[in-house]
Amino acid sequence: MKTEQIIRGAMAGLLSLGVLASASGPALAAKADVEKCAGIARAGKNDCGTAKSSCAGTAKVDNDAEAWVLVPKGTCEKIAGGTVTDKPYNAHGGLAAMKQQ
Repeated sequence: MKTEQIIRGAMAGLLSLGVLASASGPALAAKADVEKCAGIARAGKNDCGTAKSSCAGTAKVDNDAEAWVLVPKGTCEKIAGGTVTDKPYNAHGGLAAMKQQ
């Protein structure tokens, strides 16, 4: 029974990612009910900067611990490998932009 619940939760998370992938990033960013979820983005599918990359679509590997995507609040913690991030360099330009300021 517990395994079945885990599988259902994982499937729900994957389905929500599919919905998010079809939505535009700026539209989601305008809503206050989203969070940055690191560790779940596919290579080239991250939403914006990290300590290693400058902006969207620049993640080199799947599930990079710093690469993030916007998800509905409360969803990230339900996705295997997902971690809510609030690091200041998780923004346009990444860490390189912060160093220029």
